[in-house]
Amino acid sequence: MTAPTDSGVPGGAESPGGAESPGGAESPGGAESAGIRSLLRLRRWTGPHRRTIFFMIATASGAMLAQSLVPLVIGRVVDGPIRHHHASGIWGLAGLALLLGLIEAVLFYLRRIAMSKAALGVETDARQELFGHVQRLPISFHDQWPTGQLLSRLTTDLSTIRRFIGFGFVFLIANTGTAIVVIALLIHIHLWLGLAVLLAMTPLAVFTRRFELRYGREARRAQDLTGDLATSVEESALGIRVIKSYGRRPQMLAGFTAHAERLRGAEIVKLRTLGLFWAVLEGMPQLILAGVTWGGVVAVAHHSMTLGQLVAFLTLYLQLIWPIISLGWLLALTEEAASAARRIFEVLDTAPTILDPETPVAAETGTSLEFRDVRFRFVDADSDVLCGVDLRIEPGETMALVGGVGTGKTTLTALVPRLYDVTGGQVLIGGVDVRDLRLDQLRHAVSTAFEEPTLFSASVLENLTLGRAGISDADVAEAIDVAQADFVYSLPYALETRIGEQGLSLSGGQRQRLALARAVLGRPRVLVLDDPLSALDVHTESLVEAALRRVLAATTALVVAHRPSTVLLADRVALLENGRITAVGTHRELLDTVPAYRNLLSQTPELSLAGGVHDDGA
Repeated sequence: MTAPTDSGVPGGAESPGGAESPGGAESPGGAESAGIRSLLRLRRWTGPHRRTIFFMIATASGAMLAQSLVPLVIGRVVDGPIRHHHASGIWGLAGLALLLGLIEAVLFYLRRIAMSKAALGVETDARQELFGHVQRLPISFHDQWPTGQLLSRLTTDLSTIRRFIGFGFVFLIANTGTAIVVIALLIHIHLWLGLAVLLAMTPLAVFTRRFELRYGREARRAQDLTGDLATSVEESALGIRVIKSYGRRPQMLAGFTAHAERLRGAEIVKLRTLGLFWAVLEGMPQLILAGVTWGGVVAVAHHSMTLGQLVAFLTLYLQLIWPIISLGWLLALTEEAASAARRIFEVLDTAPTILDPETPVAAETGTSLEFRDVRFRFVDADSDVLCGVDLRIEPGETMALVGGVGTGKTTLTALVPRLYDVTGGQVLIGGVDVRDLRLDQLRHAVSTAFEEPTLFSASVLENLTLGRAGISDADVAEAIDVAQADFVYSLPYALETRIGEQGLSLSGGQRQRLALARAVLGRPRVLVLDDPLSALDVHTESLVEAALRRVLAATTALVVAHRPSTVLLADRVALLENGRITAVGTHRELLDTVPAYRNLLSQTPELSLAGGVHDDGA
């Protein structure tokens, strides 16, 4: 997997500071081809809506064609009824002009209706696939990508794609077709004046090409900076309590302001480029109009053109100005869409590495948990975190895992449900390698509670069950009782109470009890707990421990322990040092025979007291 730069941009993209990332800068031709390829890859979502998109193009083109025919009618009016002073002849031509106007209005209305279905359908399909893919990607991917970058791709970038599909792409084709038709009509009305208009447009095409490449680079930089700003906002919102309690609001505001200023600078650069382009697009057609008017007057004076033809020619040319001017905005939108598509496919092209096996084992028969010569190294790390862990937990046994800070305890527990995959060795449940089990089968058998409880902006019941099927009311009540989470019944709507984002409306202990209840719900066969009682008060902790013993008696459990009472819940204790299990035994045995264990516990007096004070002070 390609690691992002500091701005969350994968290698090869331009960093917010303007310097190129280690991947290197793309050449203009490479950037163009990459943009085209990215836009073409949108076919995976536009395919089901192809007919509707073609209908949008047809109705938009038809409406603009009807609009282009009106100047010809006006020319007939000038050369007919007005020139010959026959007022009666105007009615048929006026009716034709009215009919063309009605056709234009109806076609534009139908295009709007089609656009609402196709563009929104493409956006919805893309968002569902992207979100589903992000959910399938391994934890190692999320460790490296800032959340704000993913958020901006799921929201801002997909909205840019929607605008391109529903408007930019349609009118890029319709306006191009209209321009071709109008130039053909201009040449038909007067050959030399028409060719002069066509020749005068050539420098504009060259300038447009240069603008397209430059604006594409600036659009990508602004989009990346938008992701950085989203990350800053998200972190500030989630950490608002810490920020306020430490009085760090000015510092956070300064950091946010710096991100916002960089984004503002990038947007200003974009606007300057766009402003220059619009100035040229607005000014050059007016200069051409002046030349065409002079040439038309000369042609009329020399009788090579009628007055009505001159009026039709000038009116048609004025209608050509809008497709030309709008071309700048449409190309800018196309470049933004190409950049957005590249950013989206950067995520979609990251292949999930933790997948179901090709030939999964039908079912694991036992509940023993074994780590056999387990090794693990994080992506791009220089050394292993786990260096050959050997540990076996018998069915129904509870094993406490203790060790110093940074010894890999949490990493080891994450290998059981395959949040990470081992880089060497095996993790086995019931003698079966966890990589030989289907992920849904494995994660149904293994339940996990983390030290930092994660709750969602949903009801208490939804947080407890997380959509799991087959969970009865009795199971929920038992889990709440085990975790001593009876406080949920006192909430305004009991289990149906929505607890807000990250559960911040609850205390730390309440959030941890809900997370524990979720873990023990349905009495899983293998339970992995990462210091699940750290936020509880002493009284609540004792109640939870008493209830938890009933669950652990019938469950194979691995419990990361930092507190004395947690160690005493276990049948045996394993000491993890330098990435290896160096001692296994009961708490008393390790106190008596393992100096490293005594030294570790001496830093936690409560734990030593819980095991009994020895004569040597251990």
